[in-house]
Amino acid sequence: MEGVSVRKIKKICVFCGANSGKDVAFVNAAFHLGEVLGKRKIDLVYGGGKLGLMGCVSTAVAQHERQVLGIIPSAFTINNLVGETCGKEIKVATMQERLVMMMELSDAFIALPGGFGTLEELFQMISWAQLNIHNKPIGVLNINGFFNGLLSFVDHAVKQEFITPRARKILISATTADELVDKLQAFRFESDPALSKLKWSPSSSQKEKLDLTLHL
Repeated sequence: MEGVSVRKIKKICVFCGANSGKDVAFVNAAFHLGEVLGKRKIDLVYGGGKLGLMGCVSTAVAQHERQVLGIIPSAFTINNLVGETCGKEIKVATMQERLVMMMELSDAFIALPGGFGTLEELFQMISWAQLNIHNKPIGVLNINGFFNGLLSFVDHAVKQEFITPRARKILISATTADELVDKLQAFRFESDPALSKLKWSPSSSQKEKLDLTLHL
């Protein structure tokens, strides 16, 4: 990455399925991503438990002796629904609290294949970046073209002028873990001049939680 300034990334939050998916390539890629993070001395933040791709990536990171933090709603821990978290675990009350904490504790975000929950987390982070709530890089690991349809839809929304070309740059994609991490490290956030005027302030009553109240 000669000539390109590199963003320091110590913790990456990974969004992915609690299922393994139909293609064994998804499992292999999740393990490989964990290995890449471990070798690059990057810690993992994820949704907790050991199911599906979530279990694959967290296990691989832990095997490389990097820290693993699972942030999980208390409801999921009842009757050991999602299995034991590989590493430290923080229990939260709601899904929204979980996502806010993931945002606060991570330096970047990666989405692997997954379902509605994974897509919700991915687009929430993109939306918050667009609104200047954070300026952290976000990428999808496009294994065997899994995200081709989604990326095409986003480009279609740009052509239809619902997403600006500047906002489109928020979503990064790559087909290998090493390429994606390199792109996250090289990412430079471009703030929308209009949205940069938005002011987000911490709540005085909940000092340890991010208040997403908009002040115009």
